[in-house]
Amino acid sequence: MALFEMAGHLIRRMHQISGQVFLQRMEDAGYDITPVQFAAMQALQANPGIEQAQVAALIAYDRATIGGVIDRLEQKGYASRVVSARDRRAREVRLTEDGARIIEDVLPIVQRLQKDILRGLNETERKQFMTLAQKVVSHDMPDETNGS
Repeated sequence: MALFEMAGHLIRRMHQISGQVFLQRMEDAGYDITPVQFAAMQALQANPGIEQAQVAALIAYDRATIGGVIDRLEQKGYASRVVSARDRRAREVRLTEDGARIIEDVLPIVQRLQKDILRGLNETERKQFMTLAQKVVSHDMPDETNGS
């Protein structure tokens, strides 16, 4: 099987392209934010005070390494953590005022770069791609009704 006929290879290449486009646009705009940091910040914006492990689950990121992502957001002044009042072992995370401002500033940039990630596709093809990609990803999501 030819390499460019393998879904895994093409998905890996698309991931590389996506990351390169994202990082370049952020750098061009003067921001130091990675795609994972952006996803974590959006999760925090939508769910203030959630536990660190919940951030990982929401953005489909590894629980063992989400701490490093949150550490970097804290170092940049975009997030803060406190020990959970409900569970002393857990850490609740919130966006800071600076973090909320940064999300608002970069969101239009992220929205514009989506077409660049799928360059070469026309509008109809982009919609088809998104529908198919969402279908593939949704089959990877745990079924909350049966706990799997």
